[in-house]
Amino acid sequence: MSRRREAVPFAFVAHAEADSFDSNVAPPPRVRATPSQLAARTLVGLTVTAGLVGALLFGLPAMESGQAPDRGGQSEATERR
Repeated sequence: MSRRREAVPFAFVAHAEADSFDSNVAPPPRVRATPSQLAARTLVGLTVTAGLVGALLFGLPAMESGQAPDRGGQSEATERR
């Protein structure tokens, strides 16, 4: 079963070849972070993490269901009658 080849515009072929071209120019080396920058990033990360954990701990009691304990099966509206 032979496959029929369709005509492809030259611009598309040239563009596809250009994408696969590897340059011989190396990118500049990455600048390493100084110890003070690493410490600052660590402190910011710890502060954000502590804030999220604190918000979770303070928010959990507020998210619990607020159902009152059962007081004999009657509501206050029926007791007042």
